Amino acid sequence: MKKCSRCNNRKAKRLCPALDESICSLCCGQVREKEVHCPTNCSFLSKHKSYQEKRIVEKQHLSQRLPSSEEEDLLKDERMAWLAFHIETPVKEFAERSPSLNDREALLALEYARDKIEKGRGLVLLPDETLKPQNDLGEAMYHMIEQCRFEGRIIMTGKPLNYSQQEKLKVLDRIIGAVKYLARGNLEGSTYIQAVTERFAKMKDLSRQKKVLTIT
Repeated sequence: MKKCSRCNNRKAKRLCPALDESICSLCCGQVREKEVHCPTNCSFLSKHKSYQEKRIVEKQHLSQRLPSSEEEDLLKDERMAWLAFHIETPVKEFAERSPSLNDREALLALEYARDKIEKGRGLVLLPDETLKPQNDLGEAMYHMIEQCRFEGRIIMTGKPLNYSQQEKLKVLDRIIGAVKYLARGNLEGSTYIQAVTERFAKMKDLSRQKKVLTIT
């Protein structure tokens, strides 16, 4: 068997249709969809495409890890946590009405809401943007964000009740990162949805446990 035409070291076990040369499997993986434009009918491309996509998702997952310490996590701030609570409330409500809701749909909704927040109210809407909302869950999130006001247990003088655009985007980015982190590449599942549902259930249980003590 002849040697690879690229490295001239290993055995050439594959005929590359793009290069019209025989190459080894290692060189195939190194140049595939990077240095050469692989035809869609290439058997080696179709065989390894799903694996490459999985590797890309894994790399994104590693780069989007949740904060490793409490100090780094903005949701440890009561003000930011309050906004996150309102953003995720529609997720819980939609999941109750539609058990088939998955993490991909939640992610698309979050990105939809983020896009609207980033554009701001001042921008002129295009004709197609005035039509029926393309993402009902994302639209519900957007309205919750716009209506959310923070009223802490202790009112600080000069503490703003409204959230700035930057704060809204920061919290949305934090939740988007959490969805990707929890999904671990499987956005068709419902790991994030389940986490939200369980979190709201725990909050409900805690509120039930609070009893008013009366003196008789």
